[in-house]
Amino acid sequence: MKIAQLETFANEFVCFVKLTTDDGAIGWGQTSTYNADITAQVFHRQVVPWALGQRADDIQALIDRVEEKEHKFPGSYRCRALAGLDTALWDLHGRVAGKPVVELLGGKPGWLRAYASSMKRDITPEAEAERLVRLRDELGFTAFKWRVAAECGRDIDEWPGRTEKIVPTVARALGDGIDKLVDANSGYSPRRAIEVGRLLEQEGVGHFEEPCPYWHLEQTREVTAALSLDVTGGEQDWDLATWQRMIDLRAVDIVQPDVMYMGGMTRTLTVARMAAAAGLPVTPHSANLSLVTMCTMHLLGAIPNAGKYLELSIEGADYYPWQQELFIGDPYRVEAGRVQIPSAPGWGVEINPAWLARAEHRRAA
Repeated sequence: MKIAQLETFANEFVCFVKLTTDDGAIGWGQTSTYNADITAQVFHRQVVPWALGQRADDIQALIDRVEEKEHKFPGSYRCRALAGLDTALWDLHGRVAGKPVVELLGGKPGWLRAYASSMKRDITPEAEAERLVRLRDELGFTAFKWRVAAECGRDIDEWPGRTEKIVPTVARALGDGIDKLVDANSGYSPRRAIEVGRLLEQEGVGHFEEPCPYWHLEQTREVTAALSLDVTGGEQDWDLATWQRMIDLRAVDIVQPDVMYMGGMTRTLTVARMAAAAGLPVTPHSANLSLVTMCTMHLLGAIPNAGKYLELSIEGADYYPWQQELFIGDPYRVEAGRVQIPSAPGWGVEINPAWLARAEHRRAA
């Protein structure tokens, strides 16, 4: 079974990849989101030449081949493009075997607890509390994440006093029996992060994500050592040596790789194994409702050190208009605060033909 054709369907935000073998089998994957039209160019220039005509049987070997051939171009864009090949291969293997990817990984389909993930900072504490409480009552979510700090804010809040107001306002509105998470998106110095962390602990927040600039692992480690809640991070990181250093330093309590930023399922599994060897759980980053969240669902259904929940974006067309109508049906339907890993072969979802028809199409064979 050899790769005979690779196609991309892209716009600025999303790039789907269709892989076809010489015997007519297909697999669908996706590169990472955002600037996806650029990533599609990288895919055709630096991934396709090393994949066409190669055997599709050994995913790890093919991923290694691309990485070795492109060793002079390490970095995020290469991995974001590589994810398109990797995820298409996993879907292909699932479709050929008649099994969902979660089963190929040694797990099984089922329900996953999700946390409702808010991306908004341009929202008042009162409005954020109101919408999260509504989701708690209407959809049964038992875990929520909201934003503190300003993104890469250098200790400057989104507006003065917002963090000190939103933490107790949302935490108290949600009440007892709810897991509470916050994300600082690299917003704080260690001193300020520890100060905010004390407030979080007082208000029952148990997850403090990316408190310091993510590229300064020693700063994050300082915060982790000072606080009793879980300090988490890793969503931006793709380099396996950096991951090993992060884990060896115990810079975080929970690792959060992003399947698409990492370069696909295969490299993410490597990080999960690294974390498992160190006794650390994996709660991946999956901050939009493209294919990344579906891939993450299959991952969490299989790895032994899966975290407590799946990140599930709650933002709709007002915030993420580009993620509307990507798939046929609603693969992310929430029931009692949970979502279901599909039992259909591969990823278990079908790309919307109407979306594909509007995308920029490129074919290599």
